[in-house]
Amino acid sequence: MAVPFDQRNGVIWYDGNLVPWSEATLHVLSHGLHYASCVFEGERAYGGRIFRCTEHSERLKKSAELLDFEIPYSVAEIDAAKRLVLEKNGQKDAYVRPVAWRGSEMMGVSAQNNAIHLAIATWEWPSYFDPGERLKGIRLDLAEYRRPDPATIPSKAKASGLYMICTISKHKAERKGYADALMLDWRGRVAECTGANIFFVKDGTIHTPTPDCFLDGITRRTVIELARRRGFEVIERTIMPEELAGFSECFITGTAAEVTPVSEIAQWHFNPGGITRQLMDDYSAEVQPKGKAEAA
Repeated sequence: MAVPFDQRNGVIWYDGNLVPWSEATLHVLSHGLHYASCVFEGERAYGGRIFRCTEHSERLKKSAELLDFEIPYSVAEIDAAKRLVLEKNGQKDAYVRPVAWRGSEMMGVSAQNNAIHLAIATWEWPSYFDPGERLKGIRLDLAEYRRPDPATIPSKAKASGLYMICTISKHKAERKGYADALMLDWRGRVAECTGANIFFVKDGTIHTPTPDCFLDGITRRTVIELARRRGFEVIERTIMPEELAGFSECFITGTAAEVTPVSEIAQWHFNPGGITRQLMDDYSAEVQPKGKAEAA
């Protein structure tokens, strides 16, 4: 059985100091726990290099701004802290989790005087999906909950509250034997999975939903760059569920998922094909250190 996350060894960077893993705690009356005033990032290190490190730190700062608070560290300081934790934990290939939240000075909807905390943890994490299942294509359920209208929530923030319906949807999918779930948006359009963006292939062209109410993932943007570098046409557009029967390939992208083929979404079926495999290979090559300065 895996070691629980509150019982692991190592250090965590917490408000400017390295503390033993078990001591990186917060009070039960922290605002971030009760009112979801919490933002985070999911990043990966490959060979000791954090992929798109600065881009993630910039998004973390922006997410906090969207939730009306400011992280009291610069992007450069956050980058340095992430690298320090990775080094002190002796890890080369790891998952990196910065998280920022409002503290416990005030308890109520209004918390303008609460201290803002930042912590950074790293840990070894293998493939997000079962390796054997991943290569043949994972199966997705169709989620009941939908991504909300951006007029109702700050959908461009990577914020903890936005993941509540993702957890519910993934749990329901897993109980039915699926690996994950595809979410539509409030208009009934194809949006994303619970923690990954989605792509489809038809006649050699790649199609992906326009990220107007969900995150334009950093991995998503990387894969689009890689596809265009290969000469593939990538079209960002509205995709309706009834179109899914016309696509031959499907794959999802994300820091945890990387590039993962999809074989099934509810009643729709796909064959992991050449374009998906090419982008899996290209992404694997892209994230590996190349003996040059770390990319932002």
